[in-house]
Amino acid sequence: MSLFRVILAIILPPLAVLDKGCGSILIVFLLTLCGWVPGVIAALIILNRR
Repeated sequence: MSLFRVILAIILPPLAVLDKGCGSILIVFLLTLCGWVPGVIAALIILNRR
């Protein structure tokens, strides 16, 4: 997980998980619509998985 991805996950969570698949993008997008913090947390969790 690079520093650029972490910053991108904080600013625009759906863009940070763009290469992780359609399901991840959809989940992070929906959580970001519910609130910014759940979207950021989900994006960081998805980025941390390998």
